[in-house]
Amino acid sequence: MDYNFDPALIDRELALAEGVGFNCARVILSFVVWEAEPAALKQRLGEFLEICHRRGIRVMVAFLDDCAFGPITDPVFGRQPEVVPGWFMNGWTPSPGHSMVRDPQTWPRLETYVKDIVATFKDDPRLWVWDLYNEPTNGGMGDGSLPLLEKVFQWAREIDPSQPLTVGEWNDNARLNGMTRGLSDILTFHEYNGPATLEKHVHEIKRQGRPAICTEWLHRNIGSTVADCVPIFRREGVGAIHWGWVNGRMQTHLAMGHRPGDPDPEFWQHDLFRPDHTPYDPQEIELFRSAIKQAGQAA
Repeated sequence: MDYNFDPALIDRELALAEGVGFNCARVILSFVVWEAEPAALKQRLGEFLEICHRRGIRVMVAFLDDCAFGPITDPVFGRQPEVVPGWFMNGWTPSPGHSMVRDPQTWPRLETYVKDIVATFKDDPRLWVWDLYNEPTNGGMGDGSLPLLEKVFQWAREIDPSQPLTVGEWNDNARLNGMTRGLSDILTFHEYNGPATLEKHVHEIKRQGRPAICTEWLHRNIGSTVADCVPIFRREGVGAIHWGWVNGRMQTHLAMGHRPGDPDPEFWQHDLFRPDHTPYDPQEIELFRSAIKQAGQAA
């Protein structure tokens, strides 16, 4: 939204990514912002894409998201409540919201949303992949999300973008994973567990015979670390987008489920940089830089 869209800050934070060598970023849009001011949202998205382009970064965009970590499951347009210090991701809201996902009568509004943005950026080389739905069935939605998942693929394909479509698998729901693998152009997945589970998941994904990208990982407290996981991605030739970047309002350095008054974790769960833009762990940054350099030389 306009009140907190800060291109100068975005550029400074993406300069950090450019300095390490990262070449992509994944972002999740908000339906309620588009519905209130579609032209303004697209203008801001275009400005974001241009900042990324100047930093050598291409963008993966997601439309829908079932995740909810705070009290808001049906967001509304307007200035959002202040985040609660010490509450993991309490400021995060789903898109469009759980009530709309469950109500097919509202889906024509979602169809217009998806088609408008895809049509606007369908041949934009700065936009790399359409990640249509982040973690469908999360937030207590269960299989109630699956009919909408099928629809969002249909809507995007009717626009026929030049970029590939995907939805990442993130749990053991066989029905959901069958749909995502069957409908996606490239295969994406989330894996926050340690290296043994990651390696097993990578091999399962690679057996499908299509390009593969892990679009969420890095969970230091349960073994998903830079030192242990980056070598697997590098060896297996699988793309990797970790969560997250600069620690901020979402407080994702805290453990999932962390509440005010809980002791701080021994290690940050997510994120690579502190709010002052210094590295959380300089050794991690060097491991990333070295792996990215090796990948470039091999290519």
